[in-house]
Amino acid sequence: MVRLDFTLAAGPTVASPRTLAALGMPITYHYDPDFLALFRRTERKVAELFRTKNDVVLMQGEAIVGLEGAARSLVRPGMHVLNLVQGVFGKGMGYWLTDFGAVLHEIQVPYNEAVDPEAVEQYLDAHPEVELVTLVASETPSGTVTDIARIGPICRSRGVLTLVDTVSGVGGMEFLTDDWGLDVCVAGAQKCLGGPPGVALVTVSPAAWDSMLANDHAPRSSYLSLIDWKTKWLEGGAFPYTPSVSDMHGLEACLDEILEEGVDASIARHFASAEVARAGVRAMGLELWPVSDDIAASCVTSVRLPDAVDHIAVRTHVRERYGVMLSSGQGAGNLIRVAHMGPTASGLHPVVGVAALGRSLVDLGQHVKVGDGVEAALALLSNQQ
Repeated sequence: MVRLDFTLAAGPTVASPRTLAALGMPITYHYDPDFLALFRRTERKVAELFRTKNDVVLMQGEAIVGLEGAARSLVRPGMHVLNLVQGVFGKGMGYWLTDFGAVLHEIQVPYNEAVDPEAVEQYLDAHPEVELVTLVASETPSGTVTDIARIGPICRSRGVLTLVDTVSGVGGMEFLTDDWGLDVCVAGAQKCLGGPPGVALVTVSPAAWDSMLANDHAPRSSYLSLIDWKTKWLEGGAFPYTPSVSDMHGLEACLDEILEEGVDASIARHFASAEVARAGVRAMGLELWPVSDDIAASCVTSVRLPDAVDHIAVRTHVRERYGVMLSSGQGAGNLIRVAHMGPTASGLHPVVGVAALGRSLVDLGQHVKVGDGVEAALALLSNQQ
Protein backbone atom coordinates (compact mmCIF):
# COMPACT_ATOMS: atom_id res chain seq x y z
CA MET A 1 0.00 0.00 0.00
CA VAL A 2 1.20 3.48 -0.86
CA ARG A 3 2.03 5.72 2.10
CA LEU A 4 -0.77 8.14 2.94
CA ASP A 5 0.32 11.62 1.86
CA PHE A 6 -2.95 13.57 1.93
CA THR A 7 -5.96 13.11 4.19
CA LEU A 8 -8.77 14.80 2.28
CA ALA A 9 -11.50 12.75 3.92
CA ALA A 10 -14.57 14.16 5.65
CA GLY A 11 -13.18 14.12 9.18
CA PRO A 12 -11.30 13.63 11.30
CA THR A 13 -9.24 15.98 9.21
CA VAL A 14 -5.57 16.78 9.68
CA ALA A 15 -4.57 18.99 12.60
CA SER A 16 -2.11 21.86 12.48
CA PRO A 17 1.35 21.60 14.10
CA ARG A 18 0.14 24.01 16.78
CA THR A 19 -2.79 21.76 17.67
CA LEU A 20 -0.64 18.63 17.62
CA ALA A 21 1.87 20.29 19.92
CA ALA A 22 -0.93 21.25 22.33
CA LEU A 23 -2.17 17.66 22.38
CA GLY A 24 1.29 16.70 23.65
CA MET A 25 1.13 18.98 26.69
CA PRO A 26 1.70 17.31 30.07
CA ILE A 27 -1.34 15.59 31.54
CA THR A 28 -2.33 17.27 34.78
CA TYR A 29 -4.95 16.70 37.43
CA HIS A 30 -8.28 17.91 36.08
CA TYR A 31 -8.85 20.05 39.18
CA ASP A 32 -5.49 21.73 38.87
CA PRO A 33 -6.13 25.50 38.81
CA ASP A 34 -4.38 25.86 35.45
CA PHE A 35 -6.61 23.23 33.84
CA LEU A 36 -9.75 24.69 35.39
CA ALA A 37 -8.79 28.07 33.92
CA LEU A 38 -8.13 26.47 30.52
CA PHE A 39 -11.53 24.74 30.56
CA ARG A 40 -13.38 27.98 31.35
CA ARG A 41 -11.39 29.88 28.69
CA THR A 42 -12.21 27.26 26.12
CA GLU A 43 -15.92 27.47 26.89
CA ARG A 44 -15.79 31.21 26.23
CA LYS A 45 -13.96 30.66 22.96
CA VAL A 46 -16.57 28.12 21.84
CA ALA A 47 -19.30 30.66 22.61
CA GLU A 48 -17.43 33.20 20.47
CA LEU A 49 -17.21 30.69 17.63
CA PHE A 50 -20.95 29.91 17.85
CA ARG A 51 -21.75 33.60 18.30
CA THR A 52 -23.89 32.96 21.31
CA LYS A 53 -24.45 34.07 24.88
CA ASN A 54 -26.01 30.70 25.69
CA ASP A 55 -24.35 28.20 28.00
CA VAL A 56 -21.59 26.04 26.53
CA VAL A 57 -21.10 22.40 27.50
CA LEU A 58 -17.95 20.52 26.47
CA MET A 59 -18.77 16.81 26.63
CA GLN A 60 -15.99 14.27 26.47
CA GLY A 61 -16.45 12.12 23.38
CA GLU A 62 -17.01 12.54 19.66
CA ALA A 63 -19.92 14.81 18.69
CA ILE A 64 -22.34 11.88 18.70
CA VAL A 65 -22.33 11.93 22.52
CA GLY A 66 -23.59 15.51 22.44
CA LEU A 67 -26.24 14.75 19.83
CA GLU A 68 -27.61 11.72 21.64
CA GLY A 69 -27.39 13.42 25.00
CA ALA A 70 -29.26 16.47 23.73
CA ALA A 71 -31.96 14.44 22.00
CA ARG A 72 -32.53 12.24 25.06
CA SER A 73 -32.61 15.30 27.30
CA LEU A 74 -35.19 17.16 25.22
CA VAL A 75 -37.51 14.36 24.12
CA ARG A 76 -40.13 12.89 26.41
CA PRO A 77 -42.58 10.11 25.52
CA GLY A 78 -45.47 11.44 23.44
CA MET A 79 -43.67 14.65 22.45
CA HIS A 80 -44.32 15.70 18.85
CA VAL A 81 -41.05 16.30 17.01
CA LEU A 82 -40.51 17.43 13.41
CA ASN A 83 -37.33 15.95 11.94
CA LEU A 84 -35.91 17.44 8.72
CA VAL A 85 -34.30 14.80 6.52
CA GLN A 86 -32.06 15.55 3.57
CA GLY A 87 -29.31 13.06 4.32
CA VAL A 88 -28.03 10.11 6.28
CA PHE A 89 -27.56 11.89 9.60
CA GLY A 90 -30.97 13.52 9.49
CA LYS A 91 -32.55 10.13 8.85
CA GLY A 92 -30.62 8.63 11.73
CA MET A 93 -31.93 11.26 14.12
CA GLY A 94 -35.45 10.12 13.27
CA TYR A 95 -34.66 6.58 14.42
CA TRP A 96 -33.36 7.95 17.70
CA LEU A 97 -36.43 10.13 18.22
CA THR A 98 -38.72 7.15 17.76
CA ASP A 99 -36.68 5.09 20.20
CA PHE A 100 -36.90 7.89 22.76
CA GLY A 101 -40.70 7.89 22.57
CA ALA A 102 -41.35 10.89 20.34
CA VAL A 103 -44.31 11.15 17.99
CA LEU A 104 -42.24 11.52 14.83
CA HIS A 105 -43.10 13.94 12.03
CA GLU A 106 -40.73 14.22 9.07
CA ILE A 107 -40.15 16.34 6.02
CA GLN A 108 -37.88 14.35 3.74
CA VAL A 109 -36.31 15.25 0.39
CA PRO A 110 -33.89 13.35 -1.86
CA TYR A 111 -30.38 13.33 -0.46
CA ASN A 112 -29.07 15.68 -3.15
CA GLU A 113 -31.63 18.37 -2.29
CA ALA A 114 -32.39 20.56 0.74
CA VAL A 115 -35.54 21.04 2.82
CA ASP A 116 -37.41 24.20 1.82
CA PRO A 117 -37.91 26.60 4.77
CA GLU A 118 -41.40 27.40 3.44
CA ALA A 119 -42.29 23.72 3.78
CA VAL A 120 -41.20 23.87 7.41
CA GLU A 121 -43.26 26.99 8.03
CA GLN A 122 -46.34 25.45 6.45
CA TYR A 123 -45.91 22.20 8.35
CA LEU A 124 -45.57 23.91 11.72
CA ASP A 125 -48.64 26.04 11.06
CA ALA A 126 -50.60 22.91 10.19
CA HIS A 127 -49.24 20.97 13.20
CA PRO A 128 -49.18 23.26 16.25
CA GLU A 129 -48.61 20.21 18.44
CA VAL A 130 -44.95 20.07 17.32
CA GLU A 131 -42.66 21.21 20.15
CA LEU A 132 -39.21 20.47 18.72
CA VAL A 133 -37.56 20.61 15.29
CA THR A 134 -34.39 18.62 14.65
CA LEU A 135 -32.16 19.32 11.66
CA VAL A 136 -28.64 18.95 10.28
CA ALA A 137 -26.88 22.16 9.29
CA SER A 138 -24.30 20.49 7.07
CA GLU A 139 -25.10 16.97 5.86
CA THR A 140 -21.53 15.83 5.40
CA PRO A 141 -22.29 12.50 3.62
CA SER A 142 -24.33 14.33 0.95
CA GLY A 143 -22.34 17.55 0.89
CA THR A 144 -25.47 19.69 1.31
CA VAL A 145 -26.50 22.41 3.75
CA THR A 146 -29.80 23.44 5.32
CA ASP A 147 -31.09 27.02 5.33
CA ILE A 148 -30.96 27.44 9.10
CA ALA A 149 -30.91 31.23 8.80
CA ARG A 150 -34.56 31.02 7.75
CA ILE A 151 -35.69 27.89 9.57
CA GLY A 152 -34.39 28.98 12.98
CA PRO A 153 -36.48 32.16 13.20
CA ILE A 154 -39.53 30.29 11.86
CA CYS A 155 -39.29 27.90 14.79
CA ARG A 156 -38.49 30.53 17.41
CA SER A 157 -41.46 32.71 16.40
CA ARG A 158 -43.77 29.76 17.01
CA GLY A 159 -42.22 28.77 20.35
CA VAL A 160 -40.76 25.59 18.87
CA LEU A 161 -37.38 24.43 20.18
CA THR A 162 -34.57 23.53 17.79
CA LEU A 163 -31.85 20.87 18.01
CA VAL A 164 -29.19 21.47 15.36
CA ASP A 165 -26.47 19.05 14.30
CA THR A 166 -23.72 21.36 13.08
CA VAL A 167 -20.87 18.89 13.46
CA SER A 168 -19.29 19.91 10.15
CA GLY A 169 -20.93 23.33 9.95
CA VAL A 170 -19.38 25.63 12.54
CA GLY A 171 -16.18 27.21 11.27
CA GLY A 172 -16.93 26.40 7.64
CA MET A 173 -20.31 28.09 7.09
CA GLU A 174 -22.11 31.07 8.53
CA PHE A 175 -23.61 30.12 11.89
CA LEU A 176 -25.35 32.71 14.08
CA THR A 177 -26.80 30.84 17.03
CA ASP A 178 -28.44 33.75 18.82
CA ASP A 179 -29.47 35.78 15.78
CA TRP A 180 -31.24 32.75 14.33
CA GLY A 181 -32.89 31.78 17.63
CA LEU A 182 -31.33 28.32 17.90
CA ASP A 183 -31.70 26.38 21.14
CA VAL A 184 -29.34 23.40 21.21
CA CYS A 185 -26.44 23.20 18.76
CA VAL A 186 -23.86 20.42 18.63
CA ALA A 187 -20.52 20.55 16.82
CA GLY A 188 -17.39 18.44 16.65
CA ALA A 189 -13.81 19.66 16.83
CA GLN A 190 -12.52 17.27 14.15
CA LYS A 191 -14.13 18.84 11.09
CA CYS A 192 -13.74 22.49 10.04
CA LEU A 193 -11.90 23.37 13.25
CA GLY A 194 -9.12 20.87 12.56
CA GLY A 195 -9.12 19.68 16.18
CA PRO A 196 -9.16 16.38 18.08
CA PRO A 197 -12.10 14.00 17.54
CA GLY A 198 -12.82 13.63 21.21
CA VAL A 199 -14.90 16.60 22.33
CA ALA A 200 -18.55 17.51 21.62
CA LEU A 201 -19.23 21.25 21.64
CA VAL A 202 -22.79 21.97 22.78
CA THR A 203 -24.65 25.25 23.25
CA VAL A 204 -27.89 25.33 25.24
CA SER A 205 -30.44 28.14 25.46
CA PRO A 206 -32.40 28.98 28.64
CA ALA A 207 -35.59 27.64 27.02
CA ALA A 208 -33.85 24.35 26.22
CA TRP A 209 -32.60 24.02 29.81
CA ASP A 210 -36.15 24.59 31.06
CA SER A 211 -37.41 21.83 28.78
CA MET A 212 -34.69 19.39 29.86
CA LEU A 213 -35.14 20.06 33.57
CA ALA A 214 -38.89 19.51 33.26
CA ASN A 215 -38.34 16.18 31.48
CA ASP A 216 -38.39 13.29 33.96
CA HIS A 217 -36.98 11.04 31.22
CA ALA A 218 -33.88 13.18 30.60
CA PRO A 219 -30.64 11.37 31.54
CA ARG A 220 -29.31 12.11 35.00
CA SER A 221 -26.20 10.65 36.63
CA SER A 222 -25.27 9.50 33.14
CA TYR A 223 -22.44 10.02 30.67
CA LEU A 224 -25.11 11.39 28.30
CA SER A 225 -26.53 13.85 30.82
CA LEU A 226 -26.50 17.51 29.91
CA ILE A 227 -28.35 18.18 33.16
CA ASP A 228 -25.35 16.84 35.10
CA TRP A 229 -23.12 19.33 33.30
CA LYS A 230 -25.47 22.16 34.22
CA THR A 231 -26.00 21.30 37.87
CA LYS A 232 -22.57 19.90 38.68
CA TRP A 233 -20.19 21.92 36.52
CA LEU A 234 -21.84 25.13 35.31
CA GLU A 235 -23.50 25.75 38.67
CA GLY A 236 -21.33 23.74 41.08
CA GLY A 237 -17.84 23.77 39.59
CA ALA A 238 -17.47 19.96 39.76
CA PHE A 239 -16.96 17.84 36.64
CA PRO A 240 -19.54 15.06 36.14
CA TYR A 241 -16.64 12.80 35.09
CA THR A 242 -12.97 13.19 34.29
CA PRO A 243 -12.45 15.14 31.07
CA SER A 244 -9.56 14.38 28.75
CA VAL A 245 -6.92 16.95 29.61
CA SER A 246 -5.10 16.35 26.34
CA ASP A 247 -8.18 16.86 24.17
CA MET A 248 -8.95 20.13 25.91
CA HIS A 249 -5.46 21.47 25.21
CA GLY A 250 -5.91 20.51 21.56
CA LEU A 251 -9.36 22.05 21.39
CA GLU A 252 -8.18 25.36 22.78
CA ALA A 253 -5.29 25.44 20.31
CA CYS A 254 -7.47 24.92 17.24
CA LEU A 255 -9.99 27.46 18.54
CA ASP A 256 -7.20 29.98 19.03
CA GLU A 257 -6.15 29.51 15.42
CA ILE A 258 -9.61 30.05 13.99
CA LEU A 259 -10.36 33.01 16.27
CA GLU A 260 -7.03 34.64 15.41
CA GLU A 261 -7.76 34.12 11.71
CA GLY A 262 -11.29 35.41 12.24
CA VAL A 263 -14.44 33.29 12.01
CA ASP A 264 -15.62 35.13 8.89
CA ALA A 265 -12.21 34.63 7.27
CA SER A 266 -12.35 30.91 8.05
CA ILE A 267 -15.80 30.66 6.48
CA ALA A 268 -14.56 32.50 3.38
CA ARG A 269 -11.51 30.21 3.15
CA HIS A 270 -13.69 27.09 3.22
CA PHE A 271 -16.00 28.56 0.58
CA ALA A 272 -13.06 29.45 -1.67
CA SER A 273 -11.62 25.93 -1.45
CA ALA A 274 -15.03 24.48 -2.27
CA GLU A 275 -15.23 26.70 -5.36
CA VAL A 276 -11.85 25.43 -6.53
CA ALA A 277 -12.90 21.80 -6.11
CA ARG A 278 -16.23 22.32 -7.86
CA ALA A 279 -14.57 24.05 -10.80
CA GLY A 280 -12.15 21.16 -11.20
CA VAL A 281 -14.84 18.50 -10.95
CA ARG A 282 -17.04 20.16 -13.54
CA ALA A 283 -14.18 20.76 -15.97
CA MET A 284 -13.31 17.05 -15.81
CA GLY A 285 -16.80 16.31 -17.11
CA LEU A 286 -18.17 15.02 -13.81
CA GLU A 287 -21.39 16.00 -12.05
CA LEU A 288 -21.70 17.35 -8.55
CA TRP A 289 -24.03 15.50 -6.19
CA PRO A 290 -26.03 18.51 -4.87
CA VAL A 291 -28.65 19.78 -7.31
CA SER A 292 -27.29 23.33 -7.05
CA ASP A 293 -24.36 25.27 -5.65
CA ASP A 294 -26.79 27.14 -3.40
CA ILE A 295 -27.13 24.07 -1.20
CA ALA A 296 -23.60 22.70 -1.65
CA ALA A 297 -21.53 22.48 1.52
CA SER A 298 -18.24 24.30 1.86
CA CYS A 299 -16.59 21.54 3.88
CA VAL A 300 -16.78 18.81 1.21
CA THR A 301 -17.33 18.56 -2.52
CA SER A 302 -19.57 15.58 -3.26
CA VAL A 303 -19.18 14.09 -6.73
CA ARG A 304 -21.71 11.83 -8.42
CA LEU A 305 -19.84 8.82 -9.79
CA PRO A 306 -20.55 7.16 -13.15
CA ASP A 307 -22.83 4.16 -12.76
CA ALA A 308 -20.08 1.86 -14.03
CA VAL A 309 -17.86 2.44 -10.99
CA ASP A 310 -18.51 1.85 -7.31
CA HIS A 311 -17.60 4.42 -4.67
CA ILE A 312 -15.76 1.84 -2.56
CA ALA A 313 -13.58 0.80 -5.51
CA VAL A 314 -12.83 4.44 -6.32
CA ARG A 315 -11.92 5.41 -2.77
CA THR A 316 -9.75 2.31 -2.38
CA HIS A 317 -7.92 2.99 -5.64
CA VAL A 318 -7.29 6.65 -4.80
CA ARG A 319 -5.77 5.61 -1.46
CA GLU A 320 -3.71 2.66 -2.66
CA ARG A 321 -2.42 4.14 -5.92
CA TYR A 322 -2.00 7.82 -5.07
CA GLY A 323 -1.80 8.02 -1.28
CA VAL A 324 -4.84 10.29 -0.99
CA MET A 325 -7.68 9.53 1.40
CA LEU A 326 -11.14 10.59 0.20
CA SER A 327 -14.55 9.66 1.60
CA SER A 328 -17.56 7.82 0.25
CA GLY A 329 -21.12 8.95 0.89
CA GLN A 330 -21.83 6.71 3.91
CA GLY A 331 -24.99 5.44 2.26
CA ALA A 332 -26.14 8.72 0.69
CA GLY A 333 -25.56 7.38 -2.83
CA ASN A 334 -22.87 6.39 -5.32
CA LEU A 335 -20.68 9.37 -4.70
CA ILE A 336 -17.21 10.33 -3.57
CA ARG A 337 -16.28 13.29 -1.40
CA VAL A 338 -13.25 15.54 -1.60
CA ALA A 339 -13.03 17.26 1.77
CA HIS A 340 -11.62 20.72 2.38
CA MET A 341 -11.83 21.19 6.14
CA GLY A 342 -9.70 23.04 8.62
CA PRO A 343 -6.07 23.09 7.46
CA THR A 344 -6.98 21.34 4.18
CA ALA A 345 -9.35 24.16 3.17
CA SER A 346 -6.45 26.02 1.64
CA GLY A 347 -4.03 26.25 -1.24
CA LEU A 348 -3.47 23.21 -3.41
CA HIS A 349 -5.33 20.73 -1.22
CA PRO A 350 -8.56 20.75 -3.28
CA VAL A 351 -6.52 20.54 -6.50
CA VAL A 352 -4.76 17.44 -5.20
CA GLY A 353 -8.12 15.88 -4.39
CA VAL A 354 -9.52 16.64 -7.82
CA ALA A 355 -6.43 15.30 -9.60
CA ALA A 356 -6.32 12.07 -7.57
CA LEU A 357 -10.02 11.43 -8.13
CA GLY A 358 -9.88 12.18 -11.84
CA ARG A 359 -6.80 10.07 -12.52
CA SER A 360 -8.24 7.17 -10.53
CA LEU A 361 -11.42 7.22 -12.60
CA VAL A 362 -9.30 7.08 -15.75
CA ASP A 363 -7.40 4.13 -14.27
CA LEU A 364 -10.76 2.45 -13.69
CA GLY A 365 -11.76 2.86 -17.34
CA GLN A 366 -13.79 6.09 -17.27
CA HIS A 367 -13.44 8.98 -19.71
CA VAL A 368 -12.44 11.92 -17.54
CA LYS A 369 -10.65 15.09 -18.66
CA VAL A 370 -8.17 15.20 -15.82
CA GLY A 371 -5.98 17.91 -17.33
CA ASP A 372 -8.93 20.21 -17.94
CA GLY A 373 -10.05 19.73 -14.35
CA VAL A 374 -6.67 20.50 -12.86
CA GLU A 375 -6.25 23.53 -15.09
CA ALA A 376 -9.67 24.90 -14.19
CA ALA A 377 -9.02 24.40 -10.48
CA LEU A 378 -5.60 26.04 -10.68
CA ALA A 379 -6.93 28.95 -12.71
CA LEU A 380 -9.60 29.70 -10.13
CA LEU A 381 -7.13 29.28 -7.28
CA SER A 382 -4.77 31.74 -8.98
CA ASN A 383 -7.54 34.30 -9.36
CA GLN A 384 -8.47 33.98 -5.67
CA GLN A 385 -4.99 34.99 -4.50
